[in-house]
Formats: sequence, C-alpha cells, structure tokens
Amino acid sequence: MPLSVHGVCDSQYCATGLMLVGYSLEICLKGLLILTKGVEAYASEEKQFRHHKLERLAEQVPNLSAKDRAILSVLTHFTEWAGRYPDPGSGKDEKVEEIFTLAEQHQITARDLFVLSARVMKHTAIVVNEHAV
Repeated sequence: MPLSVHGVCDSQYCATGLMLVGYSLEICLKGLLILTKGVEAYASEEKQFRHHKLERLAEQVPNLSAKDRAILSVLTHFTEWAGRYPDPGSGKDEKVEEIFTLAEQHQITARDLFVLSARVMKHTAIVVNEHAV
C-alpha cells in the first residue's frame, strides 16, 4: 500500500476507534439516565436525549473537570461525523479546527481518554449498585 494511502487509512482507523469509544460512553450514559429517571420518565423525555453530545449526557457524572468536558466534546465530533466521514460536511470546516484546538489546549492524550472512560464506568457501577433490586 502506498505510504500516502497508508497514512489516511491509519488515521481513519484511529478515528473509527474513537467513535466506538464515544458510542460506548453514550450508551452507558443514556443507560444511567434510564436507571436514575426510570423507564417511564425517560420515555416521556426521550426526544431531548436523541443526540450524541457526550458532554451534555455526562452532566450526571460528578466532579467532571474542564479537561474531562473537553475530552467528551472532542469525542462527540467522532460520534457525530469524524469516525465515519473524512470531513464534517459543507460549511462546517471549523469543527475540524475545534478538535485540534481543544486537544492541544487541554493536552489530551489517549491515556486521559481511557482514564475518563474508566471513571464513567466506575460511576455507572456505583449507580447500578444503588438501584439494585
């Protein structure tokens, strides 16, 4: 495979991985909402949760730092488009810049992403145990 193609493929492979991490957090956070609100209350409010905006969904997780929110914001880009498409779409070029700006401003690393994911999962376990029947 030519080096130029290899680089694009590797980049898209990483983007898809980030999309899947974002999706797993999204499902976890929406599951927490169902658990804490109850099925009926969640169902009546469901339209307000039909999005991939991880930062908004994670408001229920205690003690999120500015860096944590930045990580969730960057991951949202991957769940909405960057994990599936080469660009954000017509007239939305600033979204690409936003990913790099947030990542550089907060010095986000893969380790930070996985530490945050583990914290969300730990919070999930606590909430599940509190609601165990």
